[in-house]
Amino acid sequence: MGIEEKLPNGILLTTVEKLVNWTRKASFWPATFGLACCAIEMMAAGGARYDLARFGMEVFRASPRQADLMIVAGRVSQKMAPVLRQIYDQMPEPKWVLSMGVCASSGGMFNNYAIVQGVDHVVPVDMYLPGCPPRPEMLMDAILRLWDKVMHEPLGDRRRVQMEAVEPSATPPGSIPSSYFYNKAKRAEWEQAAKEGREEQLRIENWMREHSGAALKLEGKP
Repeated sequence: MGIEEKLPNGILLTTVEKLVNWTRKASFWPATFGLACCAIEMMAAGGARYDLARFGMEVFRASPRQADLMIVAGRVSQKMAPVLRQIYDQMPEPKWVLSMGVCASSGGMFNNYAIVQGVDHVVPVDMYLPGCPPRPEMLMDAILRLWDKVMHEPLGDRRRVQMEAVEPSATPPGSIPSSYFYNKAKRAEWEQAAKEGREEQLRIENWMREHSGAALKLEGKP
């Protein structure tokens, strides 16, 4: 017994938009990309116990050119950010990004200069998944919620109008550390340093300034 036996006269009416989105959401091919402990939970979700194959996405592609879903599983360091962005740029359109775990979403417990405080400063994120680390069931729930978003994505002229309505950011994602992004004074300081070509020097100076007070307290100095 199939769905064709439930249809009157074997005819089903729909729109091209719904049909295309249905095929896209039912055949996600995630990129083989793991950064930290969240990747272990992602691997478990693809194993026999949880079986992502039920959702048509058991094929983790080794090549980004064959993938359409990036699961950022784990913390993103400042050194890994350009690599992550390159992999994202190599993925063909349409593509989606799922930020898995609190470290990928906001930096988590790693509130320091070495970790990007949110992967959305590097690539656009479609779905955020909390937890440290989130269990495979939570990952599957996030994927199903992403399905719902994909099913309502516009196509053609409707998508063109939607994209034109989004104003481009004055500062491209990934060009400024997330720790400077929301602080106006720090952001202006970084932009000035970028013009002078001394971004790395500014980052080191600020880190030493922030940690010098704690070092003096440990030594018992006023």
